[in-house]
Amino acid sequence: MLRNPASNVSTMGIMPGQTDSFYRIQKLPPYVFAVINEMKARARAAQQDVIDLGMGNPDGSTPRPVVNKLIEAARNQRNHRYSVSRGVPHLREEIVKRYSKNYGVQLDSDTEAIVTIGAKDALAHLLFAVVGPGDVVVSPNPAYPIHQYGVIMAEGRACMLPMPDAATFLNGLEELYRGPTRPKLILISFPHNPTTTCVDLDFFREIIRLARHHECYVVHDFAYADICFDGYKAPSILEVEGAKDIAVEIFSLSKSYNMAGWRVGFCLGNAKMIAALARIKSYLDYGVFQPIQIASIIALRECEEETKKICALYQRRRDVLVQGLQRAGWSVAPPRGTMFVWAPVPEQYRELDSLEFAKLLMQEALVAVSPGIGFGPMGEGHVRFALVENEQRIRQATRSIKQFLARKPVLAEK
Repeated sequence: MLRNPASNVSTMGIMPGQTDSFYRIQKLPPYVFAVINEMKARARAAQQDVIDLGMGNPDGSTPRPVVNKLIEAARNQRNHRYSVSRGVPHLREEIVKRYSKNYGVQLDSDTEAIVTIGAKDALAHLLFAVVGPGDVVVSPNPAYPIHQYGVIMAEGRACMLPMPDAATFLNGLEELYRGPTRPKLILISFPHNPTTTCVDLDFFREIIRLARHHECYVVHDFAYADICFDGYKAPSILEVEGAKDIAVEIFSLSKSYNMAGWRVGFCLGNAKMIAALARIKSYLDYGVFQPIQIASIIALRECEEETKKICALYQRRRDVLVQGLQRAGWSVAPPRGTMFVWAPVPEQYRELDSLEFAKLLMQEALVAVSPGIGFGPMGEGHVRFALVENEQRIRQATRSIKQFLARKPVLAEK
């Protein structure tokens, strides 16, 4: 198995020259999460009990009415044909109704809503549709990887601003506009993965004001719209007056309805960007398998209470994890949103980078987490926990971490 000597990241058995001659592949960094994945696989092969809090992969079941509807629709051979890349009309109508009910936002299901093959598909294809060579796309860092590398693959220039908190990012954006850089697009996501930062509607008002003043578009990735805690309700950027003139929002059924593998998302808002995305998709796909779209109508129409149960489950897991880590001597702040906890590397291990610390945690405590560097250079010094194990397993993880942290740091012996 080959390794990149600079990053010590496995290339998963790929031989030299297999990918390094491909133009876009050259632009992508090694996949740092692969290191932890390989360690996890080896440990499990050795019959070790690994508690995996790395990937944000929901472990809950999809609501039963949705599954039943999928089975029913899949039995109808008329639904086995090509669908439409924009999504079936009734599904677009249901997401528009949800936005009206939950956010007071009025959308046209024909011109301001499109169904996508998950949020990643929406974002990647939208960037291909609206970003040209050299166009600047500004976004917070650390960030979900597609936010950075989707821009690069679309030939744009990713401009990353640090976001230890929302105010710092906003100040950095204002400062950027005072200089010569003129972004084509502002790409944001709140509640934020991986930092869990949450914002209020005033933050979005300021983003829209800046974007409008500087003739810039805005894309808001709203994947964690419904995973909010302690009375916090995440606002939609489309609630801001005039936002539809320059902004779109991407919403997904993955987290809200435990439908991650179903790959159903939406892009909503600015008609010009929606039309551009629709045109790109008309060349690239025939949309989501129609029985899945039909079942997704049931999710939006009948399963809103399920989203509250899913959120409550994540909040209980958050509390167990945060309290357990604090008892272990690891100071972490409880997030108000997302299905993650963003934690600074403990003090006694600060001289390790996030990947080396994650490897050590995997080796010594058998707990898998995501290294912060995997979310961009400004994620260094942190690791991300995903709330994807049950409460008993999370307690087991924090006990193991407590024992690990109580021992003399490995570094002290070197």
